[in-house]
Amino acid sequence: MKFEIDTHVHTVASGHAYSTVHDLVRQAKNIGLKMFALTDHGPAMPGGPHIYHIGNQKVIPRTIDGVFVLRGVEANIIDYDGNIDIPDEYLKELDLVIASLHDVCIKPGSIEENTRAIIKAMENKYVDIIAHPGNPAFPIDEEKVLKAAKEKNVLIEINNSSFGKSRPGSKENCIKIAKMAKEMNLMLAVGSDTHISFQLGKFDYVKEVFDEIGMSEDLIINTSVNKLINYLDKKGKKNIKDFKVLIQTEE
Repeated sequence: MKFEIDTHVHTVASGHAYSTVHDLVRQAKNIGLKMFALTDHGPAMPGGPHIYHIGNQKVIPRTIDGVFVLRGVEANIIDYDGNIDIPDEYLKELDLVIASLHDVCIKPGSIEENTRAIIKAMENKYVDIIAHPGNPAFPIDEEKVLKAAKEKNVLIEINNSSFGKSRPGSKENCIKIAKMAKEMNLMLAVGSDTHISFQLGKFDYVKEVFDEIGMSEDLIINTSVNKLINYLDKKGKKNIKDFKVLIQTEE
C-alpha cells in the first residue's frame, strides 16, 4: 500500500513542533510524497498560533517546489457539545479541517461524554477528519463514533504517532477501530501527526496494522491525491477546485 498524502502535519506555529513549511516541502520531495496538509493546532492549544495565523494561509501557494500543500487546521474540541476553537468564518476558507480531543483543552470525560463530543463535532459541516480517536485518555464508544462518521461522511484517522510515545496505550484501540472500519466499509485517513519534518509521511506502524487485518486500499483516503481532492470537493470545500485544475494540468 503506497501513500501519496499526509493529512496531519504540524509546523513551528503549533508551539511544540520544530519544522517550517519549507522544511516539510523539502522532506516531502525527498520521500516522494505528493501532498500534505498543514494542520497546525487551533488557538486553544497552549502555545498554539493566533487565529490570524490559521486564517492567513491564503498566502501559501498551492504547490511549492512541485509538492501540493493543503491549507488546514487541527481544531480542538473544547466541550462535550462538540464545539471547536475555530469560528466558521475561518473554517469555510480552509481545504481540510481536523477535529480532536486534547486533555490540555478539555478534561477527559466519561465514555458517553467523549463520544458525544466527537459525534457533535462531526455535525459541523466543515469538519473532515476526527484525529487519533484511539487515545485511551478519552475512551469512546467506537461503534457509535464510526457509525456517525459514515452517516456524516467524516473520515476517521488512524494516527501513526499514537503507536509511539504520543498517546501510550493507543495501539489496541487503533487496531479495533481499523477492524471495525473495514467491516463497516468506512473510509479512513492516515496521519503521521508529525511535529518535525523527519516524521512526515511515516506510516510504518499503521502499515503493519493494515497488512495484518487485510485492509483494502480503497478505504484509505491517503493512497490517491485525486481520491482526497474529490472527497473534499464533494464536501463543498470552497477553494479545492484550485487543485483539480492543477492536477489536470500535470496529467
